Amino acid sequence: MQIKHFLLKLHLCKGIGCHGETKFWNWWHLYHKNDQNCELSATDSTALGFVSKQNHMQFMNDFNSNRLQDSINRHLTETKILAICDDNYPIQLKESYMAPVILFYQGTLELLRFPLLGVVGARLADHYGVESLNILLPDVIKQNIAVISGLADGIDALSHKEALRQHGYTIGVIGTGLNRYYPRKNIKLQKYMANNQLILSEYPLDSGPQRHHFVERNRIIAGLCETLCVIQAKQRSGSLITANLALQNNRNVLAVPGKIDDVLSVGCNELIVAGAKPVLNSGHIIEEFNLTDYRI
Repeated sequence: MQIKHFLLKLHLCKGIGCHGETKFWNWWHLYHKNDQNCELSATDSTALGFVSKQNHMQFMNDFNSNRLQDSINRHLTETKILAICDDNYPIQLKESYMAPVILFYQGTLELLRFPLLGVVGARLADHYGVESLNILLPDVIKQNIAVISGLADGIDALSHKEALRQHGYTIGVIGTGLNRYYPRKNIKLQKYMANNQLILSEYPLDSGPQRHHFVERNRIIAGLCETLCVIQAKQRSGSLITANLALQNNRNVLAVPGKIDDVLSVGCNELIVAGAKPVLNSGHIIEEFNLTDYRI
């Protein structure tokens, strides 16, 4: 079986999970990176080494099941697939923490070649968050810097919309299958981006929103972007998780400061105290990119 198809089979098989897939890929890339095919079976001790002991039976039962084969056939037919072994898999993502071995996508994959600014923030963004986006993003977008975010409520959706309003480029990384929409209020935005921009997901079709999906989704945003900007964040929030992951990946982390008594600015202000660069104008973002490195 071709390694790409084997990675898809692992990804859709029950019992292994993204941690096990990452362990497999690291092993394969170290010892078999020049091989084009993989013939490991579910009972192979090597394969089982990537699966937690409590999930061994589930993994073995599903690996050769009709359910799994039907799922593979469906995804090969109904989705476009980017695998970590593909030549066009982004280098910055491949080198990031726990890079996804499989991504399903809709839209224009070439957007991953653009300089990428991650924008994350509060789901309950207020007027200050909206105004910050309106002030900061237009000049950034004019530099052909693409905006990547998570298509959630608040800053995520607003940043995608601002990129579209400025006739720029934007990428959404979602925590559901490509045929699901969360939150439902963003269904039109997601459909438009799927047809005209780029939507990425590591979750199989029909997968609904699960709490852990969004934590896992954050690592993809943090891995893809060159620079991450946080606009409004509470003291404990998913945005700060994304910022910490970006720091682990040696990305530039920026934050928009806010009033010291504003609960939505506590996270950003604390990031700045910890060393994140404060953003006061669009130039503070643009100067983080070496735009001469890109030939789009």
